[in-house]
Amino acid sequence: MNKSTDMAATLKEMMDAFPVDTKSMENAYKNSLALTEKLSHVAIEAADKSAEISQKWTKDTLAKLAEMSKAKAEPADYAQAMSDYVSAQADVATESMTAFAELAKKLQMETFELMMAASKDFSGEAATSFKKASADAGSAVKKAAAAV
Repeated sequence: MNKSTDMAATLKEMMDAFPVDTKSMENAYKNSLALTEKLSHVAIEAADKSAEISQKWTKDTLAKLAEMSKAKAEPADYAQAMSDYVSAQADVATESMTAFAELAKKLQMETFELMMAASKDFSGEAATSFKKASADAGSAVKKAAAAV
């Protein structure tokens, strides 16, 4: 009668012959967490600054609107108040949009720098891990060849 092969034992032997370096996986996970933390900090800081810009824009708009809505003695004063409001709004809008653009540029640069640093770290770790895995696999192949 034919003896059936124990696949579980065969797979266990095969996995034992090619060990996995869990330390490199742990390091990759920790580095990923660190990068996520840094990116989150940058995003939260940008959201906070964006809220400040929006709040200032709103306050400036309301202050100008309050000034415009005051009662005037002459009808021509209403036209002048409206003209002053529109002119002030154009200035505030330009100032606010410039602040948003500067914030976006800063956010882009910080994100780019973080991603470049992470890329350098990852490529260095990957090279080290691949070299170690290659050496481990080579020694496992030599052991397997010697066992045969």
